[in-house]
Amino acid sequence: MEQKVLVRAVAERTKLSREESADVTRAVLEGLAEQLSDGEARRLAADLPGALAGQAQLQRRRRKGAHPVGVDEFILRLSERAGLTEADAREGAGAVLAALREALSEDGYQHLIGQLPAGYTSLERAIG
Repeated sequence: MEQKVLVRAVAERTKLSREESADVTRAVLEGLAEQLSDGEARRLAADLPGALAGQAQLQRRRRKGAHPVGVDEFILRLSERAGLTEADAREGAGAVLAALREALSEDGYQHLIGQLPAGYTSLERAIG
C-alpha cells in the first residue's frame, strides 16, 4: 500500500482536501499506534508505506505499552492533532479505517480492530 493511494482513498471517502486527508491519515495512524501493543504496532507499521510506518514506530518509541482510549476521546485528540472539527475528524478516522480494511489482509485488519476498544468498527462502518 503506497502512501498516495491511502491518502487518495481517504480523500475520496470524505469532503477533505488531499492535504487534510494526508494530515488526518498520519494523525489516525499515530493515534492508533498509541493504543496498540508493541507487537501489533510493529505489524501495522510493516504494512504501511515508509513514511507512515516510520511515524507509527516513532510514536511507539515515545510511549511504551498499550494505552486504549474510547472512540470519543480518540476523535477529540484526532481533531486537535489534525486541526479539524470533530465532525471532520470522525469522518476522517472512519475513512482511514475503511481504507485500512481494504488494504490490509483480513487477518491483519482483525488484529488491528481486535486491540481497539469497542466502537471503532462503527467509525469504519459509517464511511465504508
